[in-house]
Amino acid sequence: MSFRGSYTVCVTPFDAEGRVDLDSLRRYVDWQIAEGVHGLIPLGSTGEFLSLTRDERAAVAETVITQTAGRVPVLIGTAAEWTDEAVALSREAESLGADGVMLVPPYYSSPTEAELVAHFTKVAEALSIPVMLYNNPFTANVDLSAALVGRLSQVDNISYIKDTSKNVHRVTELLEACQGRMTVFAGYYPWESYLAGAEGYSSVMSNIAPRLSADMFTRTVDGSGEGRAIYLRCLPLINALAGDLYVSATKAAMGMVGQPMGDPRPPRLPLPEAKRAELHAILTDLGLLAEA
Repeated sequence: MSFRGSYTVCVTPFDAEGRVDLDSLRRYVDWQIAEGVHGLIPLGSTGEFLSLTRDERAAVAETVITQTAGRVPVLIGTAAEWTDEAVALSREAESLGADGVMLVPPYYSSPTEAELVAHFTKVAEALSIPVMLYNNPFTANVDLSAALVGRLSQVDNISYIKDTSKNVHRVTELLEACQGRMTVFAGYYPWESYLAGAEGYSSVMSNIAPRLSADMFTRTVDGSGEGRAIYLRCLPLINALAGDLYVSATKAAMGMVGQPMGDPRPPRLPLPEAKRAELHAILTDLGLLAEA
């Protein structure tokens, strides 16, 4: 199985008491697939994986994999600060039926390049499913350079990367360094990244507008020229979800479009009212409000 297209980096729904809401998660999965997403990635940054217990992470992974039932690929976020824990989480995801795993670097220890190679290699060698690296220098305190990714692309099973460096030229650098061994997913600026050679978008906006995100990919790669217009329409939403309050903003927007997922877990707070008004205006312009 190869991964390509618009993959939603899924939120984790919580109920009014702050518990993981697996019934809402099942409905969310069905809605996402009905809206045309090409894949799902639960337990990433947007999924608040750091705010979940180990048992909750397993429950979310199992629920998404089971509910998806092979209709689209599912990659499970299995990041951990300790390499052995990342291995255990990744093996668990594989045993549950995941099609791949996504791994951000250890996010506190700021590992050296040698330590990163050892970390990712140990996880990859423990699996028979693909590993997607996740480069997010803004939150992980580590920037996976193109040269380092080129080295890692020589490890069996490490064959994808989500790059959230906000540097579209990095796509070109990655493809050159990896010499066909790595498929690049954009984390930001999907349209420009597609033109540079990215084959997927790990999409936060797809939580709110899955069909638009999927159509942006399809209408860009099919040569019709319609992808740029979709992208320009969506860019205010992409930017509104890209700041420090990305989880709170995404969950607020989901409530506005009729797919409530609860509030984020502390220390995150619900989106401030001024930001909610801005988001409401953006969703109004896109025609996505529930009442519309």
